[in-house]
Amino acid sequence: MATLDDVRRIAAKLTGASEGTGAQFSFEVEVKGKRKGFVWSWMERTDPKRERVPNESVLAVRVPNLTSKELLLDSDPETFFTEPHYNGYPAVLVRLDAIALEDLENLIVEAWRSLVPRTREG
Repeated sequence: MATLDDVRRIAAKLTGASEGTGAQFSFEVEVKGKRKGFVWSWMERTDPKRERVPNESVLAVRVPNLTSKELLLDSDPETFFTEPHYNGYPAVLVRLDAIALEDLENLIVEAWRSLVPRTREG
């Protein structure tokens, strides 16, 4: 079972990555002068008439493209899922209690790589 501390440990090692400063747990990297998130806590809609609330047992993780997203969703529906809010967007939702640490690390590194210029990979 993975935790936000595991996510923090993994993401903090990536060149240029920094933890977000807002109320929502997130990690981001600068791309062309703008901060872009590559992993963040899922903002769940628990009531259709209320604002979304952070669900820190689920992460939203950027993926390279929509094909990668579909492959992950098909590979393990107990771990990976999506919701209409993410339709057409290259990110999957990941249940932290269902993912192995090695798989989580690979996913986070791939998310970071999908945003950073090749020259910054390290």
